[in-house]
Amino acid sequence: MAHNSVTVRVPAKVNLQLSVGPREADGFHNLVSVFQAISIFDDVTVTKSNPGSGVTISVTGEHTHGVPEDHSNLAVKAAQLIGEKFDFTVDVHIEIKKSIPVAGGMAGGSADAAGTLVAMDSLFQLEMSREELHALGSELGSDVPFMISGGTAIGQGRGDQLTAALSRGTYHWVLALSSVGLSTPAVYTECDRMRAELDIAPPQVSDALMQSLLAADSDAVGRALTNDLQNAACSLRPALSLVLEVGRDYGALGAIVSGSGPTVAFLVADEDSGLDLAVALTASGVVGSVARAHGPVHGAKVI
Repeated sequence: MAHNSVTVRVPAKVNLQLSVGPREADGFHNLVSVFQAISIFDDVTVTKSNPGSGVTISVTGEHTHGVPEDHSNLAVKAAQLIGEKFDFTVDVHIEIKKSIPVAGGMAGGSADAAGTLVAMDSLFQLEMSREELHALGSELGSDVPFMISGGTAIGQGRGDQLTAALSRGTYHWVLALSSVGLSTPAVYTECDRMRAELDIAPPQVSDALMQSLLAADSDAVGRALTNDLQNAACSLRPALSLVLEVGRDYGALGAIVSGSGPTVAFLVADEDSGLDLAVALTASGVVGSVARAHGPVHGAKVI
């Protein structure tokens, strides 16, 4: 039966590892990233609209500040890309209900693009394979393919060449959120500046992290968290160093700036530990707001 509207729920991500190679001649960096999808979600609803109306968008929810409601939004680009690939005129309205922080290092924009691709596939009965969706996603951004799949995965190249990670167990996270985002390009530029005199080796997957995930050993996963952009993010936003320190002092198994920041992710032993840490972080006054989540969870999924 044909539908006029489809809603897709798509998760945020944290990076358990983000290893950044030297800046290449084209300005990009080769990456090794280990992603985990976590239980903070955006809902993306795509509805067919009148012929000639084109692609329109509206954004509601907890985190809307700074999200464009025009053709610069990655979700709009995703809908238009579908039209180009399948050679039809796209007349749809995209409504995004946001719970993923904006410019927070949690791939909120990529999540919305992934949700739009999956919604368009369902709405227009295109029957794309997961590989085809990933290929389209990689044209939009390096994080988009992972947001389609979810779970725990290794990203290589620009981060878009995905391999499922052998991972067991459930991981509990406390997230220290910032009311002001950080520009990803600015963080990479600062990283390059800070490492200008260093000989940077090609990035490699962390054996310690892979073994810890396979063993479902949260303590070992916490010790193995790494992010080559963390120092740069802390250089641009010095308060992040204090947030990391407070979380460790209050018993987090591991603490890491997620992606390019400024979200700080704390791995904890269980839900009770997460609640205790969330209360402590809030009481400390060093963070604006706190969220709790678990992972891994499914990627973009029609609901």
